[in-house]
Amino acid sequence: MHQPINVLFICLGNICRSPMAEAVLRHKVRAAGLEDRIRVASAGTGNWHIGEPAHPGTREVLRRYGIAHEGCARQVTLRDLQAADYVIAMAQDNLRALRQLDRGGVLDGKLALLLDFAPQAGVRDVPDPYYTGEFERVYELVNAGCEGLLEHICREHGLSAGTTA
Repeated sequence: MHQPINVLFICLGNICRSPMAEAVLRHKVRAAGLEDRIRVASAGTGNWHIGEPAHPGTREVLRRYGIAHEGCARQVTLRDLQAADYVIAMAQDNLRALRQLDRGGVLDGKLALLLDFAPQAGVRDVPDPYYTGEFERVYELVNAGCEGLLEHICREHGLSAGTTA
């Protein structure tokens, strides 16, 4: 039995972008039959929304696409960073905050921006819909990034849809 591959999405408050990415990737992992191999979580760099559900805009866009979401906002810990195989930030400011948290190179080789996996998007940062209200645009970017990320993980670990070994 293989150790699960742990993916951790990070944004600022863990109520808009990172829980959306968590739900979207989890949905794709389930559809590919890889839920026993890939675990997905999310957290925020800030503590403002700890214990709150995802933003209503995030929940609404996920509902429209038939994607389940459960969970509440939480703040990232050093233990989270140590346990993750992939730490995926939504934007440059999240990357900077994560690098400040890093102790002893925990993030070496596992930190990336989500849209690094969707170069066709033409942008590097997933904008924060908390301020813009553009949850649909954020969903499109998150969906593209999660698709590319899942393909990357499958390539790196020799996985394919339906792989359980």
